[in-house]
Amino acid sequence: MSVDHYEVLGVSRDADADAIKKSYRKLARELHPDVNSAEGAEDRFKLVTHAYEVLSDPTQRAQYDRGGGQGFGGFGPFGDIFENFFGAGGQTQGPRSRKERGQDALLRVDVDLKDVIFGVTQTLEIDTAVLCETCEGSCAAPGSSPRRCDICGGSGSLQRTVRSVLGNMVTQSPCGSCRGFGEVIDNPCPTCAGQGRVRATKSLSVDIPGGIETGQRIHLPRQGEVGHGGGPAGDLYLEFTVRGDAIFSRSGDDIIATVEIDMIDAIEGNTVTVEALDGEVSLTIKPGAQSADVITVKNRGVTKLRGNGRGDLRFGVHVVTPTKLSSKESELIAKLRELRKPAAPSLAGAQQGMFHKFRDRLFG
Repeated sequence: MSVDHYEVLGVSRDADADAIKKSYRKLARELHPDVNSAEGAEDRFKLVTHAYEVLSDPTQRAQYDRGGGQGFGGFGPFGDIFENFFGAGGQTQGPRSRKERGQDALLRVDVDLKDVIFGVTQTLEIDTAVLCETCEGSCAAPGSSPRRCDICGGSGSLQRTVRSVLGNMVTQSPCGSCRGFGEVIDNPCPTCAGQGRVRATKSLSVDIPGGIETGQRIHLPRQGEVGHGGGPAGDLYLEFTVRGDAIFSRSGDDIIATVEIDMIDAIEGNTVTVEALDGEVSLTIKPGAQSADVITVKNRGVTKLRGNGRGDLRFGVHVVTPTKLSSKESELIAKLRELRKPAAPSLAGAQQGMFHKFRDRLFG
């Protein structure tokens, strides 16, 4: 008697993938052997699972539908059985390899702001899986080697004959003696316990490009963990965090800082030298400088990660008013007051205050 997969799942033939998945999950929760011990529940669970495997795969579903809902490729109601017993096209698989690709790894790296101006070469210490030097990935102890499995004859699988309504049918399953590898290791490597790899700390020299920003990643192929059986290494991803600086900060490719100048320099102007992250820099203070003015030094910022050149180095000006004056200085200030006759103080709107001007000019 044929089984209709759509009927098993309780969906129509034009049901979409979401409807099929929703119905399967509902039935699987009801019929799973761990939660339902009723007679026949386990058999129904197998039918539901198999129906979902067929209908959730577009290729298998299309092939099933072409058979009129009765099976695959001209085999009538037993097409699914042939697929389970023989695999696609009735082909058999050979033994599986012990060598497996290693896992990818993610390493978070802290870097100083000054190091991202031009980039830096940094040596990282990484705890990872590396090739076992004792067995070189063979998994066998030195002087020994794996032998062919005498249970499966090296094929990695066992065949057995099953009686069915179609007659005797041959099924295949992984060999339990060699676990499908086709070989047995009688003397595992004592260093790696037959894994072909060991945990170790390795040093890796990495060129960190100028302009890297917090959250950005670098992809290093084949620098991740070595796989089981000495298989190829996975990939390594480096995710960066740029550490803050006590004086300088970053805005895109520009570097930002505040320079405090004396009241006299603000009045008369001056040229001063200050220490930047990559060496000294000369700043020209124009006469009449005001707090919130910005002095820009071109091409002294961060190297652009994409493109050519560097950003700028920008200093927000803060005029420092002296809090202590000598008697002579006080006399001179008093004379200056008489000469200038300063106007009465006036109020400025919130958007015109010094703080807002400083922010807009520096980060705008």
